[in-house]
Amino acid sequence: MDMANALLGRFLGAALAAGLLLTLTGCQDDGGGGGTRAAGDGTVVVAPGKPGEKARTLTPEQAAKERPDDTPNAADHAYVRHMTEHHRQALAMSALAPERASADAVKRLAERIAAAQKPEIAAMEKWVALHPAPSPDPAAHDHAAMPGMATEAQLKELTEARGGDFDRLFLKLMTAHHEGALKMAGEALAGGNNVAVEEMATEVVATQTAEIHRMRAMG
Repeated sequence: MDMANALLGRFLGAALAAGLLLTLTGCQDDGGGGGTRAAGDGTVVVAPGKPGEKARTLTPEQAAKERPDDTPNAADHAYVRHMTEHHRQALAMSALAPERASADAVKRLAERIAAAQKPEIAAMEKWVALHPAPSPDPAAHDHAAMPGMATEAQLKELTEARGGDFDRLFLKLMTAHHEGALKMAGEALAGGNNVAVEEMATEVVATQTAEIHRMRAMG
């Protein structure tokens, strides 16, 4: 399994964990201390209890009613589409470092950013395939709608920079880029409904907060 599949699996696995209902076929405990009885259609649904509580057996109909609804909303779709574009710019900026940066620390940072965000892009693309947006998002490629995005002029300046000038500009632009990502993730966590998107946003917060601290120390 590649990194993207593993990442998406973790995100989607969280969705199941939020309201896990295990469907078993065959029989269920009748509560009489060891006896079992078959369900009417041979299916028993077991809902794990909260910490310290016993699991409950439910009918499929009861289970369906209790399963949390994490249907993606507009905030979820906006986050995934915008963050995919946001990540792509980070990859483009990071790809400049090997030939232009002078500090090994900057080169290694760029490598780490690319290594983290490539599989995240793949996971988000798979999420979009599983959850098509109900209508096209006109702001999907609007850089102005995404906080922290470097302008075309800034990207041109970064591309033309070399050595220490590149290092300083890269750290400045990437720090702002990450800070924008944190704002986007915070909006998704506050307004989204899908557990997988929540996990994606939480991952971005954890990873990019650490990288911001690292870049500030390097600057």
